[in-house]
Amino acid sequence: MKTATFPSLRVDPGLRESAEQVLQDGESISSFVEQSIRESVERRQAQREFIARGLRSREAAHRTGKYVKSGAVIGRLEKMLVRAKASAKRRK
Repeated sequence: MKTATFPSLRVDPGLRESAEQVLQDGESISSFVEQSIRESVERRQAQREFIARGLRSREAAHRTGKYVKSGAVIGRLEKMLVRAKASAKRRK
């Protein structure tokens, strides 16, 4: 498979210096930029999918008339948070 390139990017010297300071051993600015782009693309895809699921859920609720009360959702989220905190404490 052929590779493609991104256009050159002009940045403030301070930004380049900051990027160079956080490079890991053996990492280049190019690989850092590539990884940053990959992570941004993945994050935006996840956001898009999240919104699409929410919109589908909203439409299903409109269609069926079945809704979940906000208090029930918040209660479940609070329980999830308590479990996650407990799990994190056990790992320490």
